[in-house]
Amino acid sequence: MLNQKYTIDSKYIQQHLANERTYLAWIRTSITIMGVGFLITNLHFSTLSSKILISDVLAKIIGLTSIFVGIISIIISTFTYFQKSKKINQQTFTFSSLSVIFLSVALVLIFIVFSIYFLCIWGF
Repeated sequence: MLNQKYTIDSKYIQQHLANERTYLAWIRTSITIMGVGFLITNLHFSTLSSKILISDVLAKIIGLTSIFVGIISIIISTFTYFQKSKKINQQTFTFSSLSVIFLSVALVLIFIVFSIYFLCIWGF
């Protein structure tokens, strides 16, 4: 008979792998948020010769806010990844709504600024 050493992590391997997939999805989402903000800002300043000062300000706000939200999302997702790993091993897992609420509110605010930006660009 083979002598196999089991760890607490291997006992809950499916849950840990699901936790890792969730973490990687949050990382991809964070990178996408930062990329969209960078893209909007770059497109605004490289293609539009707008005479509207507020559109320049809004483009900068969109870019900076997107980067900030992306960085905070990475920090929160990393923290919750390790927290969930520990709770899985202790069999005390509880749903954490902090990251979902933060990302939802932050994205709604960014989209509101996007809307104002597009209204300024289109002249409404």
